[in-house]
Amino acid sequence: MDYRAPLAKARGLGSAKSGTHHWWMQRVTAVMLIPLSFWLVLFLNLTFTASYAQTVAWLASPINSIAMITWILMVCYHAALGLQVVIEDYVAASGVKIVTIWLVNLTMLLLAVTALLGIFRITLLG
Repeated sequence: MDYRAPLAKARGLGSAKSGTHHWWMQRVTAVMLIPLSFWLVLFLNLTFTASYAQTVAWLASPINSIAMITWILMVCYHAALGLQVVIEDYVAASGVKIVTIWLVNLTMLLLAVTALLGIFRITLLG
């Protein structure tokens, strides 16, 4: 018979504090991406039909550039969170798991910075 309390049985198995935050951030970014993705479809439609100057002028508008910046940040963060869950679930080796998560986060950060630099260059320089 085991007379230990449930807390004593769970000790040493790690903390469950970060999982809830991670789960909520995935849901929040997903909900934010819904209207932003509709906006992105409108932007992509414009790029196929308008001239370069019209597209740059549209993107230079504060509301459109803020929406694009928000979409870039949300999509990169959402992708990093999702890939982290996949890696944690399917990579068994602890060292490989940590390095892979770091590489994914670094890649998403570099993608976001590159895209943001492009947006800032278009909005500031024309």
